[in-house]
Amino acid sequence: MTPAVRRLGKPSAVRFGLLLLLLATFGAALLVVPVPEAGELPRLADRLGDLAPVAAVVGGALLLVALVPRTFVTLASGAIFGALEGAAYALGAALLAAALGFTVGRLLGREFVAERVRGRLARLDGWFARQSVLGVVTVRLLPIAGFGLVSYGYGTTGARVLPFLAGSVLASAPTAFGYAAVGAAATSPGDVNWFAAAPAALGLVASVVLIRRWWRAERQRRLGPS
Repeated sequence: MTPAVRRLGKPSAVRFGLLLLLLATFGAALLVVPVPEAGELPRLADRLGDLAPVAAVVGGALLLVALVPRTFVTLASGAIFGALEGAAYALGAALLAAALGFTVGRLLGREFVAERVRGRLARLDGWFARQSVLGVVTVRLLPIAGFGLVSYGYGTTGARVLPFLAGSVLASAPTAFGYAAVGAAATSPGDVNWFAAAPAALGLVASVVLIRRWWRAERQRRLGPS
């Protein structure tokens, strides 16, 4: 048996393979599972009654870890519950999904990655391990991957869980209010308070400021003290 085959048979490699298979399965499901009509969503909530908020948070989280775009989940939440409640439940789903994705990535992928990072990749892994809440917010705001995929990816790094969760919620908050307001407008256009979407505009400004601060801090760190 060659060394390469032996390495592929290690438990860490098997777990990492399961992680890749899980992500591939979710990706394939997105291509074939039909999307429900927006008008059907409020009726579904009526049938669930008092359990509707719990179902929205848990169901939204499961959709996010299944790589469904957060935009769709937030729009649906706004369509069902209205702008403000919908945004709150969407944020709850984002927090739960971030925790689930991070945990799965850590359990299935961290050991495999840690065994193989060298050189620049090791420095990058160290950067993730040192990240503050601001760093997580900045990465979340960058258009590099979907919400669920970023959560899995963070779990495979040395990132700390509490800054990751806090940064994930903070980064999700501005667009949660904006998209929830749009979702509410799709089902009840006359009942929407558009001031609920104001945090989205503020979030855009905050995003630019955060990315600028992060970039300047990274540049100064690379240049070192003058």
